[in-house]
Amino acid sequence: MIAPVELRLANDEAVFGGKSVQLGASLRSGLPVPPGWALSVDFVDAIVENDAAACAVLEALLRDEREPFAVRSSGVGEDARIASFAGQHFTELNRIGFSDIAIAIHAVWRSGHSEGACAYRAKLGITERPRTAVTLQKMVFPDCAGVMFTRHPLTGADEIVIEASWGLGEAIVEGLVIPDHFRFGKDGRVIEKRAGTKDICIKPLPGGGVEESAITDPEKIGGFCIDEARLHELVRLGVRCDQHFGPRRDIEWGIQDGVLYLLQCRAITTGLPA
Repeated sequence: MIAPVELRLANDEAVFGGKSVQLGASLRSGLPVPPGWALSVDFVDAIVENDAAACAVLEALLRDEREPFAVRSSGVGEDARIASFAGQHFTELNRIGFSDIAIAIHAVWRSGHSEGACAYRAKLGITERPRTAVTLQKMVFPDCAGVMFTRHPLTGADEIVIEASWGLGEAIVEGLVIPDHFRFGKDGRVIEKRAGTKDICIKPLPGGGVEESAITDPEKIGGFCIDEARLHELVRLGVRCDQHFGPRRDIEWGIQDGVLYLLQCRAITTGLPA
């Protein structure tokens, strides 16, 4: 059984899955990724089987960690060029302490082995059994967050596309809001800016977990949630990710107290025009 390693040391996708390896590479490249831990496939399997030795290792790891974590799927092969399993596998946010995180690991593992995920694998001709590693990443509680593409995901244009909303980015991923929408040239030139309708945010609960919360301030609902300086910082981050990992990046980000964090960086896996 391979014990958890610091996220920046994760370098074997067959052991730690694509998400942990990509975030580890981002940390080693000096990109602003929150630190954390990479849990191997066999370690996650052992936790799910309630193996006493594995549970003791995880409990010892978290004994002095009262900070909250995001518990993310890092499945082997889940983000290959032919397939993206986004939406198939759960992410458990704001989980605190051994018991809560162990429960979250079980939930993430089950989502990777669910009927829907298995049917998706079969549709794509993937016959290997699911292999789920886990990324434990220190939680960021952003004032605003969102997604960024370094190639337009629909037209294929060589430009940066940013969507942003208040609170955690799951409000965008789950389709709860119409996010602010921006398009930039790689040189920072503004192509389009369009305010959305952001009347819901997802915020953390003090004891762990998250909840939906209504936004009632009309200026926050209809105004931009991110300023010019942070937008241009995002564009620069997108260009850096392109330079480090190659073009066509799909990026999740968050801004907390004015600090920009990279939460995920992977290849765009939707079909793009040639």
